[in-house]
This record gives sequence, structure tokens and C-alpha cells, in this order.
Amino acid sequence: MSIIERAADRLGKKTVTERAPQTSASTHLDQVNSSAKADESMPGNENESVNFHAVSAAQKQISINLDRLHQLGIVTPQHGKTQIAEQFRLIKRPLLINAFNQNTGIKNGNLIMVTSSLAGEGKSFCSINLAMSIAMERDHRVLLVDADVARPSVPRILDFSPDKKGLLDIILDDYLDVSDILIKTSIEKLTIISAGTRHPHATELLASQNMRDILTELAQRYRDRIVIFDSPPLLLTSEARVLASQMGQIVLVVEAERTTQQTVKEALRQIESCDVVNLIYNKARAFSGAGTGYYGYYYS
Repeated sequence: MSIIERAADRLGKKTVTERAPQTSASTHLDQVNSSAKADESMPGNENESVNFHAVSAAQKQISINLDRLHQLGIVTPQHGKTQIAEQFRLIKRPLLINAFNQNTGIKNGNLIMVTSSLAGEGKSFCSINLAMSIAMERDHRVLLVDADVARPSVPRILDFSPDKKGLLDIILDDYLDVSDILIKTSIEKLTIISAGTRHPHATELLASQNMRDILTELAQRYRDRIVIFDSPPLLLTSEARVLASQMGQIVLVVEAERTTQQTVKEALRQIESCDVVNLIYNKARAFSGAGTGYYGYYYS
């Protein structure tokens, strides 16, 4: 039996007693090893400083309403030791080890893509929770990239305008620098890059040499930083498969009681090129008297 089949079969053996609401999350991580590639070098132009300053000024800083996020089920630094916070502590720890422990041999391990097989499984919910949890680390920072360029969800959840220069803009414009599209937030260690201006050839842009150069810069320039990509669903778009080939780690969100084993197997086949693939089993409840607890488990 292949690694992919074992991972999918393990998912099939889990039993879920109750369906959770859209904003719940639980954890099930399985690790699958394969290979990944990345190139180096970053284009730039020193003659367009005026353009740089104009873009940087337009990005500004956004204020995140933590009480609103807490009501949506998102981890926040001011709401203590909640069940969801504990779940994402379990999720982030092996990802951080893979990213910063040189003995793992994972190239660009600080580039993490969060995706799902289908729409509605909770990938953006998990992306933002993972980013918020890592932002609470003392020694690391986090950059959240909205790479779902066709249907960006990060601005809606974090409640800021999506009309900002972002990922697709920097791929198209050689005069833009990564620092020009960074959006600072009221959370000290959390920075965001929006999806940017929509483009009919987004897949080709994400597969371009410019994109590879940008990813190399993100991985190597900010060595204390985890970069999380909230990507499109694997089986609905081609953009996610293109991104996957350039990531150090992938987190695949699987919705309890909805996503079939066959669907998971097919999604895993799409991302075999990545060094490490982890599974989050989302929207599952524990069997408890109160019926309100999250159900989480982790496999290394």
C-alpha cells in the first residue's frame, strides 16, 4: 500500500459523532514525504524609488478587531487558553520544527501552503488560525499570503479592503518589491500580503520565474518568519497545484463527514512534489456529555 493510500485509509477509520459548525476546527496531522524544488534570485530596479514609496504609503496598517475574530472562532492573543487555541498549538509545533530545525533537511520549510480538496472545508479558517497562533510565538514572525487569487477570503474574515496591491501585482511588476506590498497589522508579529489585482492568467503567473524568485526571497530574506499561503482548493483550480510544487510544507484540510477517501487520495496525488504534507481533520466534535468540545488528535 502506498504512502498516499495509508494516509487516506487512516482518515477513513476516524469516526465522528456530531457535525460541527462552520467555525469549529480540530486537528489530525499525517506526514508524507516526497521532494520539492526552488530557484534563487530576485529581480529589481533601483530607478523606480518614487513608485516604491507611493505603493508603500498606500498599503498602510490595518487594525484587526480581536473581539470579532474571537466570535468567529479564531485564535486571538487576548482571549486566553481556549480549546481552539490548544488545537492550533498542536498543529503549529511540528510545522515550526520542520521549518527551523536544520536536521530535518526540508528545503524552504518556512513556506507553508494551507489548502483543501474542495471548497468550504475550512482552509481559510485554518490558515488564519495557524497564522494567529504562530504570531504568539516569542521567537518567530508570520506572513499570511492570500494566494486564493480567484476567491480571496482573508480580507473578508479579517475585515479589511481587498483593493490593495498584492501577490499578482508583484509578479507582474518588476519595479515592485516585496516590502511594497506588505500590510502591517495591529498584531505585532503578523503581516499580510493580499491576493492583488485579478488576472485571467493567474495560473501562468504563479508558475512563472518571477514567482519562484519571490518565493526564494520570502524563504531566505525573512529567516525567522513563517510564510503561510492560503491557497485555492486542489481539485477545483490549477493554481494550487502550481503553488504546491514550490512549497516546503503543505497542510491539507479535510472536512469531517463530507470529504471522501477517494477525494483525499486524489488531492494527495496532486501534491506529491512537496517534502512534507500534513492533514487537518476539521469540523469534528468530541463525544462528550456537554457536546461542545472540539475533537483533536495528532500523528507524527
